[in-house]
Amino acid sequence: MNARTRTLIAATLVLGIASGPVAAHAAPAPASPSSSSSPSAATGATPPMVPTAPNAAALAEAIAGVGAGNKDATAALVRVGGTSGSWQGSSGVADIRSGRAAIEEGRFRVGSVTKTFTAAVVLQLAAEGKVSLDQSVQHYLPGLLPDTFQPVTVRQLLNYTSGIQSADGPGDTFDAAYAHRFDIWDPHAMIANAVAKGPDFAPGTKQEYLNIDYTILGVLIEKLTGTSYAKAVEARVIRPLGLRDTSFPGPVRVRIQGPHNHGYQAVTGTGGSRELVDVSDWNASEQFAAGDLISTTADLERFTVALFSGRLVPKAQLEEMFTVPEVKNVEGGDADLTAGMKRFVLPGGVVAWGKTGGRPGYNTAIGATRDLSRTLVYSVNSTDAKGLDMNPIAFKLVMAAFKK
Repeated sequence: MNARTRTLIAATLVLGIASGPVAAHAAPAPASPSSSSSPSAATGATPPMVPTAPNAAALAEAIAGVGAGNKDATAALVRVGGTSGSWQGSSGVADIRSGRAAIEEGRFRVGSVTKTFTAAVVLQLAAEGKVSLDQSVQHYLPGLLPDTFQPVTVRQLLNYTSGIQSADGPGDTFDAAYAHRFDIWDPHAMIANAVAKGPDFAPGTKQEYLNIDYTILGVLIEKLTGTSYAKAVEARVIRPLGLRDTSFPGPVRVRIQGPHNHGYQAVTGTGGSRELVDVSDWNASEQFAAGDLISTTADLERFTVALFSGRLVPKAQLEEMFTVPEVKNVEGGDADLTAGMKRFVLPGGVVAWGKTGGRPGYNTAIGATRDLSRTLVYSVNSTDAKGLDMNPIAFKLVMAAFKK
């Protein structure tokens, strides 16, 4: 498998420790539009990118054996949908102590999938004429960036080409992050810390995936709407779409409210033994508009369909989410990030668009072909959710979900 394929599943290797059963539900798919009797064949319309029903056996196999005794994850929740059929499954345990089955409709931290919600709100505001994507952030938030910065446009924040460096966090190791897991972070202080370092590169010349761009966009949303970032997203996305199990924990709440599967991090214990630390309770205020959201697979599937179909963001502005800037990334490769999403090129020529996210104990992804012939949402309870390596369960899910 090549590097581009590996990046699809958000770079997370899951490790864990008694497996639970797989629960799966499938709906029959409509007749394949590739058939000579199909409307698309008769009218010359473009056939669905993924014309076949989901491969139920491959999807079930991908999450089989997940649980407290599995080396990759303690739980997995999956929803595959689209015009060609649907499938839903879960596997693993809700917590390793009781061994009770994973909660199929459980809530989880979505991590950077939050960015897609943030981008949607900014694009709504652009459609309403309340912000111009070509105008500088210095115009809307005077004093935010020092004079050492050239003008940074709102579009450059959306597609990660701003050149603004990241803010300092608690540290690069799990131990450092865990020690500060209940700290409260102020987005304005984080921005000040980041911009004090000066620009990393000229705006619009490279692409670099960092949270700081979306932290600034969260502050911009507050300025433009006159309310908090969380309330703006709730009013514009969560309530209109009826996402009843989607919420922001806020700057002080550390628990996932409602039914959820516990998240764990694998650590090395005394004598080199492997242990799992419960990381379900965590203050995610450091993530703010870049990764603070809590949701479910059902809510994220509804959000994905509404977004791609143009019901959430007007189609003219929605194009920003499917437009990759013509620059290189900071590592010298081709850019593949858009406003709030990413382009994924899969084996067989399938092109999907979506977003992955990782918080301690939880890896999440939303994705779909642009024609919505196939959608995928998953939550995998990785025990190294912020690790650099690929999550093998997520990889299998993606390959099974988008295979023609």
